[in-house]
Amino acid sequence: MIGRALRPVLLSCILLSTTGAALAQDRPNPDKVARGAYLVGILGCGDCHTAGAMAGRPDTARLLGGSDVGWQVPGLGTFVGPNLTPDRDTGLGAWTDAEIVKALRTGVRPDGRQLAPVMPYMGYSRMTDTDAGAIIAYLRSLTPVSGTVPGPFGPSEKPTLPYFALTIPGK
Repeated sequence: MIGRALRPVLLSCILLSTTGAALAQDRPNPDKVARGAYLVGILGCGDCHTAGAMAGRPDTARLLGGSDVGWQVPGLGTFVGPNLTPDRDTGLGAWTDAEIVKALRTGVRPDGRQLAPVMPYMGYSRMTDTDAGAIIAYLRSLTPVSGTVPGPFGPSEKPTLPYFALTIPGK
């Protein structure tokens, strides 16, 4: 009799303990997120991926939500720093951790396209797994920002936003 009466309590305890463990795994490690925020800051990611940053007035409400200024590379076109927030439609929310690491280290997007050469992925090619994981934890902790950036624009297309033009000496 007592066994039957305790069954629902026991079942509830098991259910709550496993749910609690799953929820704890979903919560990012605060130290890892802080390390990621530090790395994103010193790497200057916000300079190219936050609207207003190039003018010295970053839009902190749209932090890493995509730039409003492009980079024109001779012979390649004009590129705009995209949304790095966890928005599933316009940011990195649908990318896996492995896809983000591959883009950071090799400059290759999940769809196989090469990132613009102004993205310093070659400098990140030897980034440790620990640092890459911290950056990902930080990016995933951000408030998702919905919004696409214009472009990329091919070499013969006229950009629809301000841009910096890189020049090659002697050309």
